[in-house]
Amino acid sequence: MKRFLLVDDHIVVRSGIKGLLSEIYKPAEIDEAGDGDSAVEKLKHATYDLMMMDIQMPNTDTLGLMEFIHIKYPSIKVLIFSMSSEKIYAKRFMKAGAKGFISKEAPLEEIKKAINLILNERMYISESLASALAEESFSNVSSNPFDKLSAREFEIVSLLLLGHTVSDISKSLNLQVSTVGTHKARLLEKLGVTNILELKELAVSFNL
Repeated sequence: MKRFLLVDDHIVVRSGIKGLLSEIYKPAEIDEAGDGDSAVEKLKHATYDLMMMDIQMPNTDTLGLMEFIHIKYPSIKVLIFSMSSEKIYAKRFMKAGAKGFISKEAPLEEIKKAINLILNERMYISESLASALAEESFSNVSSNPFDKLSAREFEIVSLLLLGHTVSDISKSLNLQVSTVGTHKARLLEKLGVTNILELKELAVSFNL
């Protein structure tokens, strides 16, 4: 019997994937979590064949969570299942230990393919990502300016793009306002932009 953990703050999304998994894998045991803390609690008490996780969840540093799971529970396979841009996030999360990254807008057959590949000890990489990785390997330079950012800078830029203020981010990440301000200034410099409007335009150009 296969055992799955669905980590997503949207109940409707969890219900849809739960129905899909129940249909494909009979019998299957499927647990759910709405954020990082509840996911970690589930992992403490059960072993899963596959964990499907969204990126954007409240009060959750998902990249940090991915790195924690990879170190603490290395046998658990994780498939990132998100509306967030594959071009921006996939490489970073797979480097942190995820076995694949797929869009919530992907066709049903592609989602099934991703799940089956990972359950069979393989990785899932979409055709578009494979093409981008091949192009980068030949040029030896990442075409994505967001790849220049550190993990913390990337976390902060994601929150800025969601409309969070420096004050909001300091509370969310338990950092000093001045520290967040320093990170913000540094990431804007790395990306070659001077304000949030330009940052958003750059993000849109890379489908963030």
